[in-house]
Amino acid sequence: MAPIAVIAAEDGPDPLLPHTSELIVGLVAFALLFFFLRAKVYPIFERTYAERAAAIQGGAEKAEQAQAEANQLLEEYRAQLADARSEAARIREDAKQQGAAIVAQAREEAEAEAKRVAARAEAQLQAEREQVLRELRGEVGSLATTLAGKVVGESLQDDDRSRRVVERFLADLETAQASDAAGPRDA
Repeated sequence: MAPIAVIAAEDGPDPLLPHTSELIVGLVAFALLFFFLRAKVYPIFERTYAERAAAIQGGAEKAEQAQAEANQLLEEYRAQLADARSEAARIREDAKQQGAAIVAQAREEAEAEAKRVAARAEAQLQAEREQVLRELRGEVGSLATTLAGKVVGESLQDDDRSRRVVERFLADLETAQASDAAGPRDA
């Protein structure tokens, strides 16, 4: 402990305080360095800082602009997709309607053709029936004339007279059949 007490007891300059000359030289050097840095280096740092801040700000604005453009394109694509889907639905509906119209038209044409074929067949059957009736009348007439000639015992070869008699007989027979056929229906 003695050495500490000896050091504390000495009166002399304070070892923690610098000498005045060193303090003045240090302050002058600090002032020169400060003014040099403020005049030369600080503007360079300030300009670099401003450029970086502008670049960052510009980059952020460009990113926001790119994001806005991307969102706008996305909305346009979605609108186009919705339009395409609605157009596809409309085309499908048109195709269904056209298909139904074609089927209906084909059905109508087939029904019309079937009616024409049936009418043609009916007309042909009617014509054949009338021809068979004419042939049958002729045959019945000649057979009736021959039979009447055998019953009466004389020849009834007068064609006009025998034809008139046969036609009148067949007409009376048809009238009788028509009245018999109409009678039971009314009853």
